[in-house]
Amino acid sequence: MSNSIKATVFIPVYNGENDHLEETLTALYQQKTDFLWNVLITDSGSQDRSVEIIQQFSKQYNNLTLLEIPKSEYSHGGTRQMAAERASGEIMVYLSQDAVPYRKDWLQEMVAPFALSPSIVGVVGKQKPRISCFPAMKYDIEAVFNEQGVADAITLWTRENEEFKGKYTKESFYSDVCSAAPREFLVNEIGYRPVAYSEDYEYGKDILDAGYIKAYTSKAVVEHSNDVYLRDYKKRIFDETYNVRLNSGVTTPISSMTVWKQTIKGGLKDTPKILRDKDYSWKRKLYWLVMNPLFHLEKWRGIRLANRVSLEIDTSEYSLEKAKSKD
Repeated sequence: MSNSIKATVFIPVYNGENDHLEETLTALYQQKTDFLWNVLITDSGSQDRSVEIIQQFSKQYNNLTLLEIPKSEYSHGGTRQMAAERASGEIMVYLSQDAVPYRKDWLQEMVAPFALSPSIVGVVGKQKPRISCFPAMKYDIEAVFNEQGVADAITLWTRENEEFKGKYTKESFYSDVCSAAPREFLVNEIGYRPVAYSEDYEYGKDILDAGYIKAYTSKAVVEHSNDVYLRDYKKRIFDETYNVRLNSGVTTPISSMTVWKQTIKGGLKDTPKILRDKDYSWKRKLYWLVMNPLFHLEKWRGIRLANRVSLEIDTSEYSLEKAKSKD
């Protein structure tokens, strides 16, 4: 085993005490690898026990560095780029505070694809929805990652159609819930754009547009799905859609009729899946048959709103992300 640090796992933290932070760190420190690795964490002003939890792990293990930054200095893109500039690992492995490595070989599998080609400059791992995840989100997550590649394999993606340059496509799909990139490449070639949100979509697009390769590995699995209530789901979807619109400059008008059509379509499509779903008891299935369509409704209300509001206004009243940052 080389004495150099092969990977730095970076986790940005904000109020993670009740957002799986301890569970994530516990699973992270159960990883088995044939290389050395370390951990870099930023905390951007948590008001809960997050810092205490991180410090407990730091005392137990000698490879964790905590960097506390003001909330005002945090951004999804800028902070991840800053982490790459400060890290010591050859590979940056990005993980969200609520993404729990599912097996003890997760980190080994996240790093493995880079050995296939020097043109691979981005790796995306698989996300497995939590057992508590509501059906509309669960089936969306499963569909996205099933489209990325087959089970127990590494799938390589390139930008084959020049007409799609500058656009978000399934080829360029990228998620920093669980991703990895060469540190030197991030620092000296193509880094994260200093955007407030959807930095991963931008990075995936940028590397494919430049002729590089993205790898999807279904061998590296994290358990992840957002713990979000129905009352907050519209705001969460607003954040995702609005920031993609802001970064891309593309507005897609959604009519109220489309909202209702998509709600009905989604509910009907999910119904047989719920009935067959072995993760749900019969009592839970009956509950979701009633409640799940409401999540589809809030999803499309959020998408419609995100494409209607002006890009020049303060969107705090519509945003879950901004509401959390005020806590």
